[in-house]
Amino acid sequence: MAAELTAHALIARHRPTLDRALETIRTRAYWSPHPEHPKAYGADGSLDAAAGKAAFDALLGTRLDLGQPGTDDWVGGEVSPYGIELGVTYPHADVDVLLPAMKAGQRAWRDAGPELRAAVCLEILKRISDRTHEFAHAVMHTSGQAFMMAFQAGGPHAQDRGLEAVAYAYAEQVRTPESAEWTKPQGKRDPLALTKHFTPVPRGIGLVIGCNTFPTWNGYPGLFASLATGNAVLVKPHPRAVLPLALTVRIAREVLAEAGFDANLAALAAERPGEGIAKSLATRPEIRIVDYTGSTAFGDWLEANARQAQVYTEKAGVNTVIVESTGDYRGMLANLAFSLSLYSGQMCTTPQNLLIPRDGIRTEQGPKTFEEVTADLAQAVGTLLGDDARAAALLGAIVNPDVKARLEAAAGLGELALASREVPHPDFPDAVVRTPVIVKLDGAKPDDEAVWTSECFGPVSFAVAVDSAAHAVELLRRSVREKGAMTVGAYTTDEEVEQAVREVCLEEAAQLSLNLTGGVYVNQTAAFSDFHGSGGNPAANAALCDAAFVANRFRVVEVRREAAAAKP
Repeated sequence: MAAELTAHALIARHRPTLDRALETIRTRAYWSPHPEHPKAYGADGSLDAAAGKAAFDALLGTRLDLGQPGTDDWVGGEVSPYGIELGVTYPHADVDVLLPAMKAGQRAWRDAGPELRAAVCLEILKRISDRTHEFAHAVMHTSGQAFMMAFQAGGPHAQDRGLEAVAYAYAEQVRTPESAEWTKPQGKRDPLALTKHFTPVPRGIGLVIGCNTFPTWNGYPGLFASLATGNAVLVKPHPRAVLPLALTVRIAREVLAEAGFDANLAALAAERPGEGIAKSLATRPEIRIVDYTGSTAFGDWLEANARQAQVYTEKAGVNTVIVESTGDYRGMLANLAFSLSLYSGQMCTTPQNLLIPRDGIRTEQGPKTFEEVTADLAQAVGTLLGDDARAAALLGAIVNPDVKARLEAAAGLGELALASREVPHPDFPDAVVRTPVIVKLDGAKPDDEAVWTSECFGPVSFAVAVDSAAHAVELLRRSVREKGAMTVGAYTTDEEVEQAVREVCLEEAAQLSLNLTGGVYVNQTAAFSDFHGSGGNPAANAALCDAAFVANRFRVVEVRREAAAAKP
């Protein structure tokens, strides 16, 4: 074991961070140990902007050898949404060899205990944080996120979510004491006395099925929750977004080995083009936990078929914003315009449906008709994205051809309030960059309802004319119950309307944002404070992050024996 990674040194180094995280999930206040600004890096061994870009460039066209057992081939094929071929190849695993090797290290990892496991996880996160600039380019060129978003969401925000999962995992494991002396009085007879020992034991091997759009942000919670609770973790990235998670696994393997544990506690399962190994992996008996982010159809399949595993899914929903009235019309429009535009709407939290009374809304500027609201929102989006360089920095690139096809088809779904346009990227001429489209629909027409009640992932939103606030609330309830929602927003100055929306969200378990007009947006959540999803509606069966997300990744096993001498 490397001297600097002894158990004592690891715990001493990372215990203050763990304690701060434990306190923050209790208070729900703002805190992050991972800097959001690119200029904060470059000291204390971390990579600055130039070094991070050089490290990423050095990866292109190389073989990323992780030293895993059972490697039978090398696979790759990632092409950046910005138009460049990454050319990185990864180990393809013979899982009949790899999975037994992963299982072999779990006993020592289990016996390490919650505190040391947490410290090892925090060391992995620290080393990832030091390479945030490198990871930012890896995320950018696999997801299509613009650089600053890839830097923040793929870097510090993802790392925060990983640390949050470690904190919850630690808290749940130490809820039960390691040992207890149990004495039961027996009247005149000697008391019964037992010594009891309680050990958190892992379920088995966890499988993380990564997504294309947020490989680290969505991948880290499950990865670190499973590791921290004593499980080995096999990471199966999305074929278009392998690099960020492959780098993560490489760092995890290095830290585990340096700390004296089996590096195979973390491994990668990359796949050949079209191979589709997620189903076969998820149903293997060795896999006891599955974490998945992606389409509803495959999430539903996992929940129904991976019966041997505890399955955590974040699928998809139809996110809705009710616009009934506002005391800051300009602020509302600016906030919504940014929410619809960020990363070309390719977020599971982006609003899709805007429910607006057909008779209009009340504002501090006077009444605004449905037509005025939709026109003003279109203008706000147009103004926000009017400069091509600014637009490219906000929109990023369209992540895959399916999103582009949905965007192009949206123009035929109804009257356009805002048409999409092509945006040339100043640095990547082959990038596919498009502004959002807004389609006007009627909430009273069944044909229109079939459109807006279906998820249309990407830069497509629907302005739906409704009969009244009460009608909007009822449509919201039906939509969340039947389709699910990761987020709900509402703009209203009416206390009764606010209470009605709030009640729907409480009953249908949907996270609600009210009257956002400043620099916080409905499609953004903060680790340690906000819950991402609720686990209570069809959009997801888990929340990032709460106790339920970690507690069933381990069980507590009791060993008891008679005490050496009864205590009076």
